[in-house]
Amino acid sequence: MVAIEQMTVLFIIMLVGYIAFKKDILTESINKRISGIVLYIANPAMILSSVMGDNSKIKGESLVIMVLVTIIAYALLIGISFIIPRMFMMSKGSLNTYSIMVVFSNISFMGMPIVRSFVGDNGLLYAAIYVIPFNVLIYTYGVAMLRKDVTKDKEGGSLIKSILNIGTIASVIAILIFVIGIPIPYVIKESCGMLGNLTAPLSMMIIGASFATINLKNMVTDIKLLLFCLFKQFIIPIVGIWLIRLFVTNDIIVNVMFVMLATPVASMVAMLTQEYDGDFELATRGVALSTIISVISIPIISALMNI
Repeated sequence: MVAIEQMTVLFIIMLVGYIAFKKDILTESINKRISGIVLYIANPAMILSSVMGDNSKIKGESLVIMVLVTIIAYALLIGISFIIPRMFMMSKGSLNTYSIMVVFSNISFMGMPIVRSFVGDNGLLYAAIYVIPFNVLIYTYGVAMLRKDVTKDKEGGSLIKSILNIGTIASVIAILIFVIGIPIPYVIKESCGMLGNLTAPLSMMIIGASFATINLKNMVTDIKLLLFCLFKQFIIPIVGIWLIRLFVTNDIIVNVMFVMLATPVASMVAMLTQEYDGDFELATRGVALSTIISVISIPIISALMNI
């Protein structure tokens, strides 16, 4: 019931964003600026604020378990990313795009707000651990899948700069604050907390606004894409959580991993396909369709698996 209520709240905010775009209150240029606020200010602040409160319920050994679960999860996702597109007999030109859509989910823009809604601030520290390899892999494995030669000297600096983005830095700082036990002044806590609270409403509005620019009819009539998104949004999180529960008893880790696996295709996938001459149209439709399905799949799976 909690999952249904939380996803309904987020869906309403998405709907507000959709209507705002249709009424020209939001525009593409405004969306880009708001996206910048979320990515570079609000989301990092939310990650940092997660370790500035009472973390007495979080144990160091639990973080180690989360690290191991994260490593195994990414390894398995990369492994099945070579199998699933071929299982659905995707065209050769779209295989790599489908592969990276399997691995990379919208864990920052959508996942973090959902984790906070489902689990609370304590869950954000675990989620931050999952974010770090995402930022590394999206610019290494993700780019490699779309472009064979990504090792040119002229691209080396930009690659390192991309990996060491503010999301990665904020995640590392948050973990250090927790591990070392650095005391944080009240004014810093409150500032990060207030800025972090902007993440969910702003990110959901931007996602909703993005739907207004997509031809929904063409998107849902692509049967292969529809089957792929249904597989990603239902089968992967269900099987993933079933496997995790065989070895992990920490409910927070299980719940966080559920959100990480159940969130839709990352918007970064579309950005990469555009930059590296991948199937940009397919990636854009994949992001949109998987996001729409996730509004239904997340509460359904949460209820079925008692999360």
